[in-house]
Amino acid sequence: MLVQKNGGVGGTSSTTCRPPLPPCCAEPATGGRGVSLGSILGTAHFAPRNAHGVRIMDGTESGRGHLVPSARPGGEETHGPFWSEPGTLLEHVPVAVFGLDDGDLVCYWGPGARDLFGYDATAVLSRPGAVLFADGPRGAPDPCARLTERGRTQGYWRGRLPARHRDSTVFDCGFRAFSVTGSGGPSVVMVLASRSDELDRVKTNLAFLDALFETCPIGLVMLDQDLRYVHLNQALADMDGLPIEAHLGRRMDEIMIMSDDGEYQRMLRGVALGGAPVVGTLVGMRPRGHPDRDQVRSVSFFPLSQAVGSRPGVGGLMLDVTDREQAILEATASRRRLALLDGASTRIGTTLDVDVTAQELVDAAMPDFCDGAVVEVVEWMDEAEVFDPARPLFTRRIASGTILPPPATELVSGVETVRYPPGSVIHDMLRTGRAISAVVNEEFLARTVLIESRARLFAESGLACVLVAPLIARGTVQGIAMFGRSTGRPAFTRDDVSLASELASRAAICLDNARLYSRVQDIALTLQRALLPSALATSPYVDVAHRYVPGSRITEVGGDWYDVISLPDGRVVLVVGDVMGHGVSAAAAMGRLRITTKALARHDSEPDDLLTELDACAQEAGIELATCLYIVYDPKSGVARIASAGHPPPLVLLPDGTVETIDDVLGVPLGVGGCPFRTIEIELPGNASLALYTDGLIETRGADLEVGLKALCAELVRNSGPLEAMADRILASLLPAPPADDAVLVLARVRRAH
Repeated sequence: MLVQKNGGVGGTSSTTCRPPLPPCCAEPATGGRGVSLGSILGTAHFAPRNAHGVRIMDGTESGRGHLVPSARPGGEETHGPFWSEPGTLLEHVPVAVFGLDDGDLVCYWGPGARDLFGYDATAVLSRPGAVLFADGPRGAPDPCARLTERGRTQGYWRGRLPARHRDSTVFDCGFRAFSVTGSGGPSVVMVLASRSDELDRVKTNLAFLDALFETCPIGLVMLDQDLRYVHLNQALADMDGLPIEAHLGRRMDEIMIMSDDGEYQRMLRGVALGGAPVVGTLVGMRPRGHPDRDQVRSVSFFPLSQAVGSRPGVGGLMLDVTDREQAILEATASRRRLALLDGASTRIGTTLDVDVTAQELVDAAMPDFCDGAVVEVVEWMDEAEVFDPARPLFTRRIASGTILPPPATELVSGVETVRYPPGSVIHDMLRTGRAISAVVNEEFLARTVLIESRARLFAESGLACVLVAPLIARGTVQGIAMFGRSTGRPAFTRDDVSLASELASRAAICLDNARLYSRVQDIALTLQRALLPSALATSPYVDVAHRYVPGSRITEVGGDWYDVISLPDGRVVLVVGDVMGHGVSAAAAMGRLRITTKALARHDSEPDDLLTELDACAQEAGIELATCLYIVYDPKSGVARIASAGHPPPLVLLPDGTVETIDDVLGVPLGVGGCPFRTIEIELPGNASLALYTDGLIETRGADLEVGLKALCAELVRNSGPLEAMADRILASLLPAPPADDAVLVLARVRRAH
């Protein structure tokens, strides 16, 4: 504050003094931040040109500055040009500011002085300052004179003196006194006064808060509205495993790893928005500073009151009760294990494909259980072979995966056949038949990994421990499942070993089912291919291209078949059939029908008569449903005699590029019985092409057969040309990958005998 002292008519001088301020006010310092003297004075009242000539200059007089009180409409006083921001400690510790001149008369009077002493400015200005002090003991110095004398001689003085209110009430008061002197003029003693009990209260509160944050063993935290750390104590920093500085400005979800779908964050946000406080809630979490340690904390949160100008947010207390609440951790871990097993039971075994089932096990284990996994099947010499721990073990890796960066990806996927030497961890596991865990160190690598480059890759992969579980089903070791964790995760525990054993046991059953199914599929496919003709009959008048495509391994082998048979006089039989059903029984039934058809064809029967005999044989053999298309082509006349037992109609691609469907010959399937068959005749021009097929070529799930039949007709027109290339293009266009069902296609281009 600029204090002007009159030095004569028209003469002025000024000086600025920055004395120490009381602890309730921020004391300004050179280059620092604080509350200025003007902010403490607020709206001050001044005695007009008293005996010492002290005054306040307005803007019309020369000088270095001015400070004049202002008024609002109605006479309400306003703050002067210097003012403390709302919410500072001055609002909670009233400070009185007044000035005493050389005669110890009151020459300045601030609004805080009025509140403390009860005098209005008009009632106290120019009066002796002694009215503000209680009388001392008899013979003691006057308190006011003592204060001003020390203020002038010492430059700054502080102490406590009894003060007197206008109503004669005496109270203990803390004073700060300092001298303000103009150039060549008399000095003024500025006095700052506060009730001692108010000062003691603030000091006590501050000391308590400082001690609380410094020594309290409970975690304390202040968060802003965005749940970012504003203040915390060392106890909480130790709990989180991160220094205090690493918290400030970061959100709580950047410090904590939660698995509650955001419930903890929603709870905090509700408190921050003014919701009810949370008291003693137990929360399970994992600090990022201790990624290998689950904690249970008792947390209490409350909204900040925004007192003393503080920002809105949340205050909280946290207590680590992990040891006390170990049961919660165990229950949480159990729920995670059960959830993992439940998810695995729905994800593993969705197909009867061995490789797919193995990959499903790998995918189910990551990333909740491990960082990398492989599944390998043991390459036994035969099923009766007994495990010999003294011999090397050979496995074939059929599934792998990892969430770790290279070189871990190369480690798990860069090999197909693995050889484990005697004494390896795999041998230990197979010898006991139980899952085991091991630390990845030099001993483990020397015992288990033979190839030096693979051992080096293993060491550099980031995997710190592995868990190996046997895949045992129906008393037979099918293979092994190996799970690995990186250094950033805790090592496998006994509970993890039990979980891996359960996972492997469930997966082993699914793998064994898929293996058995694959074996049956292989048997059926082998049988079917053995029963299909290895070489078709040839004729100078009929060129034939034939294709058989088995269905995918998801579906069993069907009973599709075909044949070309030579008859006397140069005639040629084209036959295609389909036994309803799948598997070995369908393949066996197909073989019986094909052989029977070939035998009956030798007797030169009419097509309808042959189908009648074939129907009787099917009924005797217990074949309930089968279709068959039988065509006899005579190159001398160019006539084709056709009979059908419920089979899709043949197509004829004429030389002019048009396609005709022979659909007036449909009959009932074989095995039904009781329905006669009939034979029709059609004349085929030279270079006409016949297309015989099974429903697997034209049938699409969810679509009508007519759609597939039209597509086949279009392909015949589009791909006319050499029969072999024509057959390949038709299959590539019509069959999905992989095909949903077996399919047969026979193309025959006929010529006439001259």
